[in-house]
Amino acid sequence: MIPLDGHGVRFAFGTLTALPVRVSRWDRDTARAGMLCAPLAGLAVGLLAAASGVLLLLGGAGPLLAAVAAVALPAALTRGLHLDGLADTADGLGSARPAEDALRIMKQSDIGPFGVVTLLLVLLAQVAALYELFGQGWAVGAVGTVVAAVTARLALTLASRRGVPPARPEGLGAAVAGTVPWPAALAVACAATACCAAAGALTGGGGTAAHLALAVLAGAGGAELMLRHCVRRFGGVTGDVFGALEETAATTALLALALG
Repeated sequence: MIPLDGHGVRFAFGTLTALPVRVSRWDRDTARAGMLCAPLAGLAVGLLAAASGVLLLLGGAGPLLAAVAAVALPAALTRGLHLDGLADTADGLGSARPAEDALRIMKQSDIGPFGVVTLLLVLLAQVAALYELFGQGWAVGAVGTVVAAVTARLALTLASRRGVPPARPEGLGAAVAGTVPWPAALAVACAATACCAAAGALTGGGGTAAHLALAVLAGAGGAELMLRHCVRRFGGVTGDVFGALEETAATTALLALALG
């Protein structure tokens, strides 16, 4: 039985956001529950990010400034944790070194050229996509922001499933890797997709619902491709890889929404 209790919620918010939440337990059961609650942390971050963009629009700002705010606030609410993981993972993958050397590169405090370029392109893509969405109206931009944030954390739930090994014996990756049973991961994925589709149905009808559901699936699919590549390259997952998966899922979902 999976204890979806307050400890799991605190684990999710305490490890995936910078919100003032104290993690009181750090065992495998709590990590499992926390990863199952990860989309809830994404929902909270997404709502706050969407609110920042909407308030700027209502205050007379244009969609570009609203998009920048909606991208900047999640970075602030995580202290740049996932962006740092994305940059480190890009440096490790771009090094073309053996797994052990690549992991050592990822642990270094500096950011190499692969990381800088990847961060720049990903942030530009997110701002550009949200600019398109906020340009269609505050509701479209707000829903898109929330869907991307939920999809980003859903990718972490799926990456914590049984069968995905840790690349190191320590760290967040080792704490959560392989903790979530497949049926539970799929159940959370279905629930998150259904909730996003329901939000689309309320704001734009059946076509919007289908579009949002496809965006969630696209984001999860993009993160899955990245996950498989990292497991092949590094031998498993790390905390940095989880950050890269989160940003990959969010960016893919936003691009899917903007292209629609």
